Amino acid sequence: ALAIGVLVFLAWLTDEVLEGDTQRFDEATRSAVHQLASPSLTTAMRAVSFLGSTRFLFSATAIIVIAFVLRKWKREGLLLGITMFGASMLNITLKLAFKRVRPEPFFNLATPRSYSFPSGHALASFCFFGALAAILHARTDNKRIRLAIKIGAPVIIFLIGFSRIYLGVHHTTDVIAGFTAALIWTAVVKFVEEQLLRRRRKKAEPK
Repeated sequence: ALAIGVLVFLAWLTDEVLEGDTQRFDEATRSAVHQLASPSLTTAMRAVSFLGSTRFLFSATAIIVIAFVLRKWKREGLLLGITMFGASMLNITLKLAFKRVRPEPFFNLATPRSYSFPSGHALASFCFFGALAAILHARTDNKRIRLAIKIGAPVIIFLIGFSRIYLGVHHTTDVIAGFTAALIWTAVVKFVEEQLLRRRRKKAEPK
């Protein structure tokens, strides 16, 4: 139900973007965020943005999957790997489907070669940090650690999305679409995983 509801929202947002009805909103929010600019904040936002880059997330995913396997968390490693692979394919597919041109970046940054809609940083970081948070939250009973995970993951994800708007390499609706697509994908992965677990439990039950 959650995935379907969010899918309807994404379809509506995509239609609005394609018709150009979000242009005023995108320009207003980009301008408002740009008013916050300062040298120190720009340095911080570039560092935060790196956490959502393909280079960082690919390396982090590989390292964490290996670490999970070594700890004999094979199911968790597989789930994280599938989530990130699917996120990558979804991002590429959507960008090629809509081919939205990038806005002009701020701070003399080079314009990324890929299309703008949706934000790959927003989509991939949501999937990575969201899936990792869910796995670690389920694996610990420490209330303080659980609270830190619940707060930390959403903050990191939000800041990565915000950094893309701040740096001017994405429209605000690109970031919203990235988060939305990621929510749909992670909900689907979670749903399928739960269904497979139920089937295994039923088979394991004595007849």
